[in-house]
Amino acid sequence: MQRVMVSSEQSLVHKLGDSNRTLSPKFRIVSLRSSLLDDPSMDNELAVKGEPLLPGLPDDVALHCLLRVTVDNHLSCKGVSKRWFLLFAHKERFFSLRKELLFHEPWLFVLAFHKRTGKIQWKVLDLTNFSWHAIPPMPCKDNATAHGFRCVSLPHNGVMFVCGGLVSDADYPLNLVLKYEVGANRWSVMKSMITPRSYFGIGLIDGMLYVAGGNGAELFELNSAEVLNPSNGTWKSVSNIGLYLSSYDSAVLNGKLFITEGWFWPFYVVPMGQAYDPKTDTWEGIPSGLREGWTGSSVVIEGHLFVVTEHESAKVKVYYFETDSWDTVDGPPLPVQICKPFCVSCYDNRIVVVGQYLKVAVGLVTKRLKTCGKEFGFNVQWRVVYAPDNLCEFSPSSAQVLFA
Repeated sequence: MQRVMVSSEQSLVHKLGDSNRTLSPKFRIVSLRSSLLDDPSMDNELAVKGEPLLPGLPDDVALHCLLRVTVDNHLSCKGVSKRWFLLFAHKERFFSLRKELLFHEPWLFVLAFHKRTGKIQWKVLDLTNFSWHAIPPMPCKDNATAHGFRCVSLPHNGVMFVCGGLVSDADYPLNLVLKYEVGANRWSVMKSMITPRSYFGIGLIDGMLYVAGGNGAELFELNSAEVLNPSNGTWKSVSNIGLYLSSYDSAVLNGKLFITEGWFWPFYVVPMGQAYDPKTDTWEGIPSGLREGWTGSSVVIEGHLFVVTEHESAKVKVYYFETDSWDTVDGPPLPVQICKPFCVSCYDNRIVVVGQYLKVAVGLVTKRLKTCGKEFGFNVQWRVVYAPDNLCEFSPSSAQVLFA
């Protein structure tokens, strides 16, 4: 296990809209002329030949260099010259250029709450440079609790959706739908869900956002489901689940939305679970092995469901559809520094777990040959990222990885 310490220079929490963000791990010259150099709308200062972006370098090469400047240095860079100011002062332009020139790096967005006040805040970890940042506050009720929301993202589009929620002092659900765009660093309010709900299943399938079950008014469980078309912002109802179900966890596998209610003490009754197929608009029960073994928070990597268990020494296990069985992933368990409550996300072949005090563990998942009846298995190796002291009063509720 490799520990990744956050240096003192990275301990500050920067505002994503003013002074934060980051770069690319590989230096790559793309043979296209950036719109930044040709677009006359940028005050002509960046479009005309004159003072170079970087003395001694062609502008296209210099632009590749400057687009690697971390966001926490943007504020100081804006004062170098007017050309630099026009580059670093326009965040939406800056990140659209990074996307145009194939810069693509992961950022971990954590919905966190202060342990004493309960106040909700989004904290953002640069997974390349391991520095923390902040984004504008989410436009929702001040007394909403972090746990009732459900979040889902289109990682490579840099878009995240936050749905539902729960008002803490009244225990009534919300039908709120918010959209965050990392390139613009802004929130927008979308059309509300048909049914207010909290603690529900959520997933994206073929670009459509599905929500199902959860708790409704007076915390009664729901059997309804609905779908959002993000392109036009409209919701419509889909087939009912067939049973009343609140969701502990959900995942999209093989083009279907799987929902489990999770285990509850004293663990006498196997949890219920359902799967929705949008192609046929039908629900069906999920296999018994999947229901029984889904004992933690899940991510999907290479089409396989991985679960970070909460009751089995925090080991990671993987589900095999062919045999309706689980297999323990080789490697160490979740590092002891990561304490419950924790939430999980993933990117590429990495599992990201955020624990209490916003300590983060990143697990690299690799495939290996196996000799015990299965063609292959998996291995995980962890490294820990320690949060700065000013984040130690926060606990996580949800996490999403976006690229920018």
